[in-house]
Amino acid sequence: MSTMNDNRPLQNTATDTPLEKDFSNGYGHGNMNNNNLTMGREDDSHGAALNRIRTAGSVSISPELFEKLYLSPENRVSGDLRKTFGNPTPIALVGFLLSLTPLSCDLMGWRGAGGNGAAETGVYFFFGGLLMIIGSIGEWIVGNTFPFVVFGTFGAFWLAFGATLVPWFNAYGSYVTNPTQAATAQGNPGNALGLQQPGFNASFAFFLVFMGLICLIFLVCSLRTNIVFFVIFLTLVCAFSCLAGAYWNLALAYENPTNLSAMKRAGKLQIAGGAFAFVTSLAGWWIFFAIMLASLDFPFNIPVGDLSHIIKGASEKNKSKDAV
Repeated sequence: MSTMNDNRPLQNTATDTPLEKDFSNGYGHGNMNNNNLTMGREDDSHGAALNRIRTAGSVSISPELFEKLYLSPENRVSGDLRKTFGNPTPIALVGFLLSLTPLSCDLMGWRGAGGNGAAETGVYFFFGGLLMIIGSIGEWIVGNTFPFVVFGTFGAFWLAFGATLVPWFNAYGSYVTNPTQAATAQGNPGNALGLQQPGFNASFAFFLVFMGLICLIFLVCSLRTNIVFFVIFLTLVCAFSCLAGAYWNLALAYENPTNLSAMKRAGKLQIAGGAFAFVTSLAGWWIFFAIMLASLDFPFNIPVGDLSHIIKGASEKNKSKDAV
């Protein structure tokens, strides 16, 4: 009834509608030039029936679905790695969401939470860092540059943030230079008094500033993905900006203990940063749910607002010019 042909594109001799591609080895989005399923000549009713079949191993992949699954416009890569390996995007999102969501609640002080999220230090390493780095490597393997860079960046961010909270790294303890203060903690390593040093707070703020800058670059690039991904980076830019402002105001307050207004601003900016991060998390949970539904070829899906067909790529525009 059907034959395997490695050299001819997907086609249907009975109908003009596109057939499902063979994705029996994984999520599917393989090389668009080969290894596709070719239907033989059958009667119209039988061909139409086969054309409607959708299973977890054989799903129809449109550019919109590709973008939803991989958070990147469809691109051509050599080989069949996308047919061999599973989609790495969801596992990276899990790491991101299970790190950011509780941190945003901590920053807002819900239910008495606080401490800059120090209670979730292990989460930052083993969810945020580990899972996002694994997802980043997976995206690199299957040839998706944008999510590879995004997930790798945030994987490193969570590892760096978690390391800052671990006393052994001495990130804040090194700012305790007063011998009397250092002696109370048997030396500088892990001395919590470093968190109250103006130098530490002012320095850490710069890290958040440039995280906001790279998110701004991701924001522009996400205009070719979908609305939900755009919202994620938009709110992250706002979150990092607010948190950087909070740390700078803390530096001012610790430098001059009578500067109560700076301490109040720091508190308000921290809450605002947590609120923006929480909106980021909500958008992230939405897109994670959408990807999981699409990955299993669920009978229904939820929209993410595809933008890849609105803002055309440079290569697509060049093809249009050549066609004219």
